[in-house]
Amino acid sequence: MNVPDGLRYTSDHEWARLEDGRVRIGITDYAQDALGDIVFVQVPTVGAQVEAGASFAEVESTKSVSDVYAPVTGSVVEVNADLADAPQRLNEDPYGDGWICVIEPSDPSQVESLMDAEAYRQLIAS
Repeated sequence: MNVPDGLRYTSDHEWARLEDGRVRIGITDYAQDALGDIVFVQVPTVGAQVEAGASFAEVESTKSVSDVYAPVTGSVVEVNADLADAPQRLNEDPYGDGWICVIEPSDPSQVESLMDAEAYRQLIAS
């Protein structure tokens, strides 16, 4: 499993990357592998207010439908509209072109409370 250093992770298998005070979010390699072939992604709407730990998007695969949970509280400022026509990007490049949205966090320090790569590796190994 690919678990890049430098990102933060949730126990629900989302990743978060702090970029100039904003947080780019996606699902982990572990999550996309467990889901199988992803066929649809429901991204949040720009301007939506999200709460850390609450569902804010959905990923549908040939196996199931799974919620995506916000790692931080804040406002959605950008979404990956390309996922509407190419949901498989979550499978092909979960940490690159497969990002889901960008959130302007109400408290950027929330990112620091998420797991680092080593802690996430331990979680998925257990």
